[in-house]
Amino acid sequence: MPKRDLSKEDIKRIVEEENVRFLRLMFTDIMGTIKNVEVPVSQMDKVLDDKMMFDGSSIEGFVRIEESDMYLYPDLTTWMIFPWESDHGKVGRLICDIYGPDGEPFAGDPRGNLKRVLKGMDEFGFTSFNLGPEPEFFLFKMDENGDPTLDLNDKGGYFDFAPTDLGENCRRDIVLELESLGFEVEASHHEVAPGQHEIDFKYADAIEACDNIQTFKLVVKTIARKHGLHATFMPKPLYGINGSGMHCNMSLFNDEGNVFYDEDGPMKLSKTAYQFLAGLLKHARAYTAVCNPIVNSYKRLVPGFEAPVYVAWSGRNRSPLIRIPESRGLSTRLELRSVDPAANPYLTMAVLLEAGLDGIRNDLTPPAAVDRNIYVMTEEERKEAEIYDLPSTIHNAIKALRKDQIMVDALGNHIYTNFNEAKRMEWAAFRQTVSEWERDQYLELY
Repeated sequence: MPKRDLSKEDIKRIVEEENVRFLRLMFTDIMGTIKNVEVPVSQMDKVLDDKMMFDGSSIEGFVRIEESDMYLYPDLTTWMIFPWESDHGKVGRLICDIYGPDGEPFAGDPRGNLKRVLKGMDEFGFTSFNLGPEPEFFLFKMDENGDPTLDLNDKGGYFDFAPTDLGENCRRDIVLELESLGFEVEASHHEVAPGQHEIDFKYADAIEACDNIQTFKLVVKTIARKHGLHATFMPKPLYGINGSGMHCNMSLFNDEGNVFYDEDGPMKLSKTAYQFLAGLLKHARAYTAVCNPIVNSYKRLVPGFEAPVYVAWSGRNRSPLIRIPESRGLSTRLELRSVDPAANPYLTMAVLLEAGLDGIRNDLTPPAAVDRNIYVMTEEERKEAEIYDLPSTIHNAIKALRKDQIMVDALGNHIYTNFNEAKRMEWAAFRQTVSEWERDQYLELY
């Protein structure tokens, strides 16, 4: 979505011309959930003057009740009008940063934390860290009460089209809605699994790309519901078929262009690209906790369903964690394939950038590329090639995160402490739950 340089007066004029009646102030909590404070336009001056307050103690992982006053500072470049809510007048949207009463950025705000980490590029003269996301999602039918079922909306497969792909009309409407909001949609197709879809949109700098992901999720869920469908970004909703990923295509730019590209380098990649790649590989086990943040994420990261399981890279092979797509020049990029759409995009980009910058700072060298199928290699062959496993559970991922101070610092103490505690409780609750699988396996046998 192209950013628009709007002044307060511009927004007031648009509100008047378009009959906008409500302002939706959006932000994202530590768990990646979109939060809203909706106010009537009578509060517009207060909103635009950064005086709109909310109770931070009501948001998981934010603050204790005795320090609950938080301020919403709207980013005017994120202004948009939602096209689907016009029964009582239109709704305008602004994405906000969170500030404390002291006028300082709130350390628990994921968007503000990413802005902090992005400043680390300055020492290298980098001007932007770009992200091209590829989010996948499933469409399930809803029952007569409007609750999601486990019935898929189609039996389509990769790149199928109607009548097999019954989600085509819904997906087309999503694309049209996104385009009306300024998204540049690059691809839209049915994915491998039945009921699974992917819509790719043009890369943008890290903050804007993360804003776009959150807006995208909102649009997908809203339009799906109009078609009587429930859209879910849960990584692995069904056993036995592919899960949903959100591959992240990353590139660094300076004033001269894409710093990952070098016409004379090996594979036409620059030394900086290889250093960044080495940093991503070095910290992979730790940042997995952030990029794959829920118990269910690890049901996707298993062999046989196209998701990566091993820490390795390749220019051709699709089984490793990191792939180098063939495009060069401005499009030179590294594609991290482990990330899933349950991830908080702001935290994800913070840890990935910090991992890459660590590789550059310390002049790290990646191991050799792996151009064969890792899934058929023996454990000894993998060890010899310096290929190790991603964590198999959120519990193991959190343990790896705890041991990696650079990744902890990328989150900041407030976010790390609250994220770690939330995940510890999530794992404890999951571990104590008795599943249907266990009853099927053991109830009669023992």
